[in-house]
Amino acid sequence: MTSPENATAVVRLDLRAGAAALATTQAVRDRMADQLGRAGLPEPDYPLFLVTDTPAGLTDHQLQYELLSGYRAVGETRILVLLVGSSPGSYAGGEEAYLPDRRLVRPTTLRASMTGLVWAGDLRSARTALDRPEPDDPAALAVLVDLLSVPDVFVRVLENVRKLPHSIAAPGVRLLEQDLPTEVRDRAWRDALTRFAGEDTGAGDPVDIVPDSRLPEPLRALVTGRDSRGQGHRRADGQANLVHRTCAESLDRADDDLVALRSFPGLLHPARRNALEADLDQAREDLDGFRALVERALQGGGGAAAPTAEATARLGALGLRVPAADRAGERVGEGLRELAGTLLGDGLALRSVAQHFTALAGRVEPVPGTALLHRLADHSEESVTRGSATEYAAPPRTSGAVLLMAGAAGLLGGLWQWPAALAALVVPVLFVVVALLGTNRLRTGRRAARWTVGPRVAAVAGAVAGAAVAYAADPPLWLGGTGLIVGLGLTAEAVRRLWRDAADSWAAGRGTTALRNALDGLDGLLAELVREHWAAEERLYCADAARSVAGMLRATAAAADAQAAPEPLAPAGPGGSGPYEDDDWLSAPSALENPESGAADGDADDGDWAAAYAWDTTPDRNGDHAAGRDDDRYGGDPGPYGAPSPAAYPAGPDDAPWDSGEGDRAPRWLDREVGEGGPDLVATLAGDLRNTAMAAMAPYWGAVERGQAGALALARTEQRVRELLSAARHHLWHYGVLAPPPYPADHRARTTAAGLLGTDSHRVAELVGREADRGAVVQLSSPEQGALLSRDPGAALWIRFAPGTLQGEIEAAWRKSGSPVEEALWTSSGRYAGLIRLTPLRMGVVDTVLPRQSTVGSARTDADRAEPSVHAEFREDDRW
Repeated sequence: MTSPENATAVVRLDLRAGAAALATTQAVRDRMADQLGRAGLPEPDYPLFLVTDTPAGLTDHQLQYELLSGYRAVGETRILVLLVGSSPGSYAGGEEAYLPDRRLVRPTTLRASMTGLVWAGDLRSARTALDRPEPDDPAALAVLVDLLSVPDVFVRVLENVRKLPHSIAAPGVRLLEQDLPTEVRDRAWRDALTRFAGEDTGAGDPVDIVPDSRLPEPLRALVTGRDSRGQGHRRADGQANLVHRTCAESLDRADDDLVALRSFPGLLHPARRNALEADLDQAREDLDGFRALVERALQGGGGAAAPTAEATARLGALGLRVPAADRAGERVGEGLRELAGTLLGDGLALRSVAQHFTALAGRVEPVPGTALLHRLADHSEESVTRGSATEYAAPPRTSGAVLLMAGAAGLLGGLWQWPAALAALVVPVLFVVVALLGTNRLRTGRRAARWTVGPRVAAVAGAVAGAAVAYAADPPLWLGGTGLIVGLGLTAEAVRRLWRDAADSWAAGRGTTALRNALDGLDGLLAELVREHWAAEERLYCADAARSVAGMLRATAAAADAQAAPEPLAPAGPGGSGPYEDDDWLSAPSALENPESGAADGDADDGDWAAAYAWDTTPDRNGDHAAGRDDDRYGGDPGPYGAPSPAAYPAGPDDAPWDSGEGDRAPRWLDREVGEGGPDLVATLAGDLRNTAMAAMAPYWGAVERGQAGALALARTEQRVRELLSAARHHLWHYGVLAPPPYPADHRARTTAAGLLGTDSHRVAELVGREADRGAVVQLSSPEQGALLSRDPGAALWIRFAPGTLQGEIEAAWRKSGSPVEEALWTSSGRYAGLIRLTPLRMGVVDTVLPRQSTVGSARTDADRAEPSVHAEFREDDRW
């Protein structure tokens, strides 16, 4: 048997009107392709055909049934025939005139093991006894066809029908439909598309970079692996390392000379200053040589494009070592796909995810060496000179401790009585002499070194204060001598600190600090150049692929915006299938009430019945009216797929949609519970769209991994995205909000009916859990047909079904109420729940017609249908 997992869609065919268009195998394939193509589905391996017909049409449409039974596919073909209306009565040549519905005549083709018949003689759609609907009331028939079009229900019904005698059953149903009004569903769909696509605020807007810890491993290796490179970028025996070491040694000698200059001998003798200047001049020459080497490396490190293998070889000739990639570029496509899934799973909009990918491309893309050349100006000779002048222009800062020591030294040296008070001038004079000596020692050409005046002022002020204290206190001579000795010690320490700071300031002005910074900066440029060459080809490919993914995401967002654009939609049909109805069979005239068919007079002639099938409802691919449907009496403009919109037909008082307030066309065996949308509706639909997008992009990731993510792959992906978005909309209209789309979904449980529809699942649990008795369902049989049904209560087969997304809620309600939990069918559709009873027919009421001449391969003409001799047949009474 065909499992629900293998069944993807049910192809619906209405042979009551338009059978003439299905006279060849190619016509059947075209009709299937048309329906499945609009739903965004491929041709299935296990075709499922739901055929709507009348009992009289079983023999008249024998050619079509043979074509369907012989349909070639990879797997088995299943056919479920839904018969509506009464049997035409007695058969030709019979001696006994049976009353209507006494016999059901079928061709032997429909006795195949993959075929079943469901006979609904009267759809019993009347709500009250005053209603007089037709036996094949279109509003009720649309619901029944919609229910049987659910693959799970189709397969289960066919399996159970095959267990009954003759593989024929009369159905009884009790249904509950939970759904949203068309306008609510359409508004939620547009809101979900807008949230899914995001706002178009410009691709260049800044975006937060994804933290390295959240990057998938293949991408994190390219990002952090590059940043961790740079240490050991110079080979020990290479030219770059030799030039760098020479310059560094010159600067180290200059640092040693500066240490010697900062001591007291450096203040007293000019030799140490001369040695420092000589080493600084040598360091400048060595730095110029290293700068020239760095410039050559940058110029040879790749042109305007990305670094190349030749550029890497030139760097190696200069003594630079570019580490191997270590297979860091493997699984780039897998990493991009995982990153996209992570960001979309976090609820980010498509355009926001595209910005993240653009930022990733800019971060991982290698920078050619020529793009770093402009940074050489930051470490040029003019920059070093300018930095030295800036350092020299600022005088050395005098700390508070030096000022305090200078003041204290002046105070202690001034504790003398007259005439010894002249000794108070010793400390201030020493500070003045040191200032003059230091300024002269650090003179550069005509420019003298700047020496701070604070210590001198502090020493003078301290001496004055000391003399004032001595004049008032009259200290002894020993106290003044002791104070002078201590003051001289403080003076020595203050002078040492002043000379050290002055020497440091002068050396910085001569370029010691600027030269060291320039050397480190140039070496940092080399390290960065080497980092940019690490895994350059892999990173360049990753950047290009990330930008391609960003473009594809923006194209997907544009497709979502196009889907969200308001468009005029045809009003939903009575069955609630919306503007994506596969066939316009519902609006075709009934074969049971066509005055030209002769059925009103009780004539059972096949030729008279054939006139009922002259209407062709095949959808026109060019958007024109279907064959036979362009009669002026319909008027109006074509609806979706070329069929006239429902508004084009004459509207009577009973033609209003069931939810319009103008009339309730729902049959009495159907209860509708209309929700206004729950709090999780838009978020859930947006999540479904994200899953749809990931399913659409699945082939694209393979192209990324193969390095074929070009314009062709992008165009194909965009087309697939548009198709799947249309298919998602088709799925929403056909299967409701509760059913997830048939694409890989996330692992999170789908929300409840209250969260999506704003309804409660209690009614579903109560209906499906009812006792299986005859009062629970409405038997879809006419009184005449009721005489043909089996009277054995145990012979009927029951099907309990409900949406699979509500399984947990329903089973919990059953356990809570104590209802026996029996085996139920959990369907992929989220609209219908209820009970189906399949009652077998009595033995001896089915006649099987065996044709003597096959009609496969040749179309029947009007003369053929009118001439019974062309279809010589004999009957085989199916009696048990």
